[in-house]
Amino acid sequence: MLKPHRRDFLAAGAATALAAPPWSASEQARAQLPQAKHRPRIAALFTVLRFRSHAYNILENFLGPYYFNGQLRDPGVDIVSFYADQFPADDMAKEVARRFKIPLFSSIEQAMCVGGRSLDVDGVLLIGEHGDYPYNEIGQHLYPRKQFFDQAIAVMERAGRFVPLFNDKHLSYRWDWAKQMHDTTQQHRMPLLAGSSVPLAERRPPLELPAGAKIVEAVSVHGGGLESYDFHGIEVLQSIVESRHGGETGVARIELVHGEAYQQALREGRWSQDLVDAAMAAERSLAPSDGKPLRQQRPRGGVFQPATPNSSQERQQTPARPAGDYAICIEYLDGLRATVLKQGGGSDRWNFACRVADDPKPRATAFFNGPWGNRCLFKALSHAIQHLFIHREEPYPSERTLLTTGMTEAGVQSFAAGTPIETPHLRIAYQAREWAKFRETGESWKQLTVDTPQPTTFQPREPLAPRTLPR
Repeated sequence: MLKPHRRDFLAAGAATALAAPPWSASEQARAQLPQAKHRPRIAALFTVLRFRSHAYNILENFLGPYYFNGQLRDPGVDIVSFYADQFPADDMAKEVARRFKIPLFSSIEQAMCVGGRSLDVDGVLLIGEHGDYPYNEIGQHLYPRKQFFDQAIAVMERAGRFVPLFNDKHLSYRWDWAKQMHDTTQQHRMPLLAGSSVPLAERRPPLELPAGAKIVEAVSVHGGGLESYDFHGIEVLQSIVESRHGGETGVARIELVHGEAYQQALREGRWSQDLVDAAMAAERSLAPSDGKPLRQQRPRGGVFQPATPNSSQERQQTPARPAGDYAICIEYLDGLRATVLKQGGGSDRWNFACRVADDPKPRATAFFNGPWGNRCLFKALSHAIQHLFIHREEPYPSERTLLTTGMTEAGVQSFAAGTPIETPHLRIAYQAREWAKFRETGESWKQLTVDTPQPTTFQPREPLAPRTLPR
């Protein structure tokens, strides 16, 4: 059940114009930001807005200029309404709504109608990540993405008009709900974008497999936890292997192994250690030549602190996890063998390696999130979301995230059951298409560096250095 809140900022019956970005006219002129002829009106529906939450990391690239591939970009859309489900002690939603003159509504229906009686937006930004939500008995975090989605769709159905929707991360913790969400968008020919920000990161060293490459085996390595980080690791894997010879055909079986079963799998060579070694070597190659630290953790109050969890309540709710390293072993229907490995700890580890037919040498890369850590990943993702809203076109197939949602759930189910999970429901076939233009090339990190002060308040504007502005 969604939690009600005070209507502190409800603008009864009228939409309020978006405030101008908080940077000077001379800076804007130098930046030469292109302006769209039509700026879609977007409703932002989120669980919580606090420092370094996903809503924070995305919205800062929607309420002002941001860097993507070394250029300052204008968002090209206007956020015209907010819905926040929770207000923690460090809430920013109320202050940001007031400062940017964006009405903050007490229901999703009101946000979709911008205070009126019918649908009054051209797109939906659904960010159901972070906040104090329970876990179920098998360790899945019960974020209300499906509930948000259903309420947004109800407004569209009443209006007879369906607008593009972005859903942050996996569609739902439940497969049947995820399938319903995807089927609904297909039924109404409604563009859908969902998934992880990590596949859009810069690849170091660069890795481009030719379309139709015959991939024999692949591994993806992360340093996070069950479900939440598994999903990112699976999306990294899928974003590359989906373009293999024959296209995507789906997944037959998934098994999560940990503890003694993990050690036994290592001894048996269930995955190729040379691929894991190549993936980890790619991560080590990220070290810059100038000797400066590669990444920074998030600052709060002038002190760098660990990334997650944010609140004591979230920490207390965290369920049991696999002890130590573990592996999710994936058997694709076409015979591809893949493994998503959790190794070590940390939120910056996103590595990939694969072997293609007739070439014994591993192909490997590490996904570099940026000098501000994972916060930087949301710049490329925001660019892709804005493309969805402006062009009513999916940057890459939504079937990718439908499949990875099911794979993530199967991994959790396997951990809970202690057995492999057969996945006949994941016979999801689709053809990949070229989407490299949505990925960060690394040019932005010549503008934002480890020496660039990272804002700790909500300031959707990067510090601008005149010598680096595009002309």
